[in-house]
Amino acid sequence: MHNISSPASVSPASASDAQEKLGGLTKREREVLLKLADGLADEDLARELGIAERTVRAHMARITQKLHVQSRLQAALMADRHREALLR
Repeated sequence: MHNISSPASVSPASASDAQEKLGGLTKREREVLLKLADGLADEDLARELGIAERTVRAHMARITQKLHVQSRLQAALMADRHREALLR
């Protein structure tokens, strides 16, 4: 996945806010989000993590809620922009 905007277009306050929100995710939610940011579909994500597709969808619902985003795409973009924070 390619970054839509350059890091310079993200203000320090918004980057800090995003990293704080990402820090509130569980280890499994981070794994799901990183794989989503890599472009995996639910079926592939479930297979790689050894979980049911229904569980992937449940994780995504919690992730979008915790990140205060409206869509999986927004969550994936946030993950792509702040990948280092998710890998900590």
